[in-house]
Amino acid sequence: MPQDGPGQEIDISQLTGLMVKGDEMAYRTFYEFYFNRLLRYLLVVTGGRDEAAREAIQQTMLRVVRHIRVFNSEPTFWSWLTVLARSSLVDEERKRSRYFAFLDRFFVKQQIEQDIGGGNPDHHLHDLLKRNLQLLPSHERELIERKYLQTGSVKEIACELQISEKAIESRLVRIRKKLREAVLEQLRDEL
Repeated sequence: MPQDGPGQEIDISQLTGLMVKGDEMAYRTFYEFYFNRLLRYLLVVTGGRDEAAREAIQQTMLRVVRHIRVFNSEPTFWSWLTVLARSSLVDEERKRSRYFAFLDRFFVKQQIEQDIGGGNPDHHLHDLLKRNLQLLPSHERELIERKYLQTGSVKEIACELQISEKAIESRLVRIRKKLREAVLEQLRDEL
């Protein structure tokens, strides 16, 4: 159990109760006793990848603030914190994967040495995509940017917009199809 100075133990029930009420000192105490411990935990889970661990711990802290409840025992509280930390790490990895998958779908990877004559296809595709993104209605453009450029999760976007995750997924499918068809049509016109 965390110690508050020499020989003093923190009352987890009292600490989490104060955190539920939004007490700033309780959050400072929580941070003092758990931040480094959680960071070490995440460093072990990530195999020492400092950047990934630090990104995940930020998300973990936000989740603690959003979902804190009263806990009666430190082992139960720690277990809950590790679940939040692991799920934050998994979510960060998914966001990163989606971002790179998005880039791979829209851009052709070529080495600079192969970019001789005729222009760079990456730049051309990027320009077409950028132009077509700007032609989208603002609500569609913002949804695509939130999902792929700001790497937001469908769940987060649905919560922010106060609509179902299925509705977000459906909108994203329609917008991606619209973008793909527009870009392909413009490429066909160039041939």
